[in-house]
Amino acid sequence: MRLRHVELFQAVLQTGSLTAAAELLHISQPAASKILQHAEQQLGFALFSRVRGKLLPTAEARILQQQTERLAAELQDLRRLSDSLRRGEERALRLICTPTLAQTLLPDVVCGWRAEFPHTRCDLATQHTSEIIQALLLREADLGLTLQRVEHPDLHTEVLTQGRMMAIAPPGWWNDQECATPMRLQNMAGLSLIGLDTRDALGGLLRGHIQELDPPARIDISVQTYQLARMLVAAGQGLALVDPFTALSGNLGDVQARPLEPVIPVPLYLLRRNDETPSAAQQALLKRLQTLAIDLLDEQS
Repeated sequence: MRLRHVELFQAVLQTGSLTAAAELLHISQPAASKILQHAEQQLGFALFSRVRGKLLPTAEARILQQQTERLAAELQDLRRLSDSLRRGEERALRLICTPTLAQTLLPDVVCGWRAEFPHTRCDLATQHTSEIIQALLLREADLGLTLQRVEHPDLHTEVLTQGRMMAIAPPGWWNDQECATPMRLQNMAGLSLIGLDTRDALGGLLRGHIQELDPPARIDISVQTYQLARMLVAAGQGLALVDPFTALSGNLGDVQARPLEPVIPVPLYLLRRNDETPSAAQQALLKRLQTLAIDLLDEQS
């Protein structure tokens, strides 16, 4: 099937009429009839049968439908990209990041960036690091943000900034003097902690440190995201060790935060494919994000 055949095939499936399909494609009814006849001649079987004045797809057409729908969607994406290029606009910015970064950094960054690039479409998604890698490799996203170091031959990894692990507690847990000093990991011995899922790289590292305390800290609740850990801490369910963006963002009055000692570095990583250079719109968003992250981490020092 040629592309013109696919377009008409999809139009007839949508409208159930050759005349309506021709109107949809902005061609004459005789031209549409000729394209359909040519498609069926090339294929060697009928695509539609006429039943009570309406065109219904044949069994063979139903088999083709799923593949042609996928191709039609790709053609539509190509048209949108061509229209954007014709208007001098940037290609869509597609970014995927971990839930923590989506909630702590992206809202303010995207608001400022949209003022600079109001006509550039922005597609945002959240996933854990393993899914971010997959999305980049499948070209379902162009930029990835994570707190976990990634080593992959097809991906470029860059550190945008670096903070340190933080301890957070419910309001009033520590006095003012304690809040002004780092939290020694050993001081968490025997306490009830909210632990991060060990499938997370930082979560697994912290679980190992916690289990070596004397006596070991108790993990009474395990969660998959730092944000959920923070919410539970604010609700008085225990202490938690979280990344600095989670600890320092949002309403600082709902938790107390102290840098952890010994220092456990927490870099903010940018991931992108090796064969691509960020567009102007992408570079502008990354610059805003880096600036905001650095400003936020300055509150930690």
